[in-house]
Amino acid sequence: MRITSDTECAALTHDLLKGKCRFIANYAAALLGCGATCIRIEKNVKRIAETFGVHVDMTLLPSHVIAVVWDMDYTHSYNCQSKPIGGAIDFSRNIALSKLSWQIAEDKLNYVDAAGKFEQILLKPRLNKWLVLTLTSIANASFCRLFGGDFNAVGIVLFATLLGFLVKQVMLEDKIDVRITTVASAFVASVIGASGYLFGISGTPELALGTSVLFLVPGIPYINSGSDLFAGHYLCSMSRFIQAVILTICLSLGLCGGMLLMQMKFF
Repeated sequence: MRITSDTECAALTHDLLKGKCRFIANYAAALLGCGATCIRIEKNVKRIAETFGVHVDMTLLPSHVIAVVWDMDYTHSYNCQSKPIGGAIDFSRNIALSKLSWQIAEDKLNYVDAAGKFEQILLKPRLNKWLVLTLTSIANASFCRLFGGDFNAVGIVLFATLLGFLVKQVMLEDKIDVRITTVASAFVASVIGASGYLFGISGTPELALGTSVLFLVPGIPYINSGSDLFAGHYLCSMSRFIQAVILTICLSLGLCGGMLLMQMKFF
């Protein structure tokens, strides 16, 4: 029987820590990239670390995740840095990754099997863009009706959202900056939304114009910013808040541009 030396045992332990650390860092980065809050990331990672039999010290930054993994005796450690994967809010991926953390804990999966399931989640395609386009248009039109808009205004908002969101999808697919995309999308939606004023086809044209760009409001970044603030993750909180403010400004620029083109008065 071959006796394993202390050096070989240390190397084996280090390799195990290395694999677990890489998985945890990439997992946390994927959650951060799809729009999860910092507190959710911490809870999921803690659940996984307990199953893997390691301690994790993790630093969440706006554009990086830094993870340090220790063995149970705090004798060996390994650190890894990972960038957020994706970069766009994706609720389905967020939910799938959270379910994975519970599956790891309940089924006692090792990091190799967990990594295989993790890759399957990353390779899973996003929701059909035409379905998203249709549902977003209906939802935004429903807001118009909810706020008291007549059915002509609802129709205007439906069409405005349809074209505005389509512009957003096409520009993002072409890797155009999200800020420029927001300005262009708001501009297109506001021009169509102003048709109630231009043609007098609605009794509530102000609601048609106001709700035509609601689909661009960065509500999730604002909510996540507040959650991170209360959880003590001030850097991520401020980063998300500033990002949301910038997108709101871009939305306003596009809306103002559409109103100017349609020769509408601001007051």
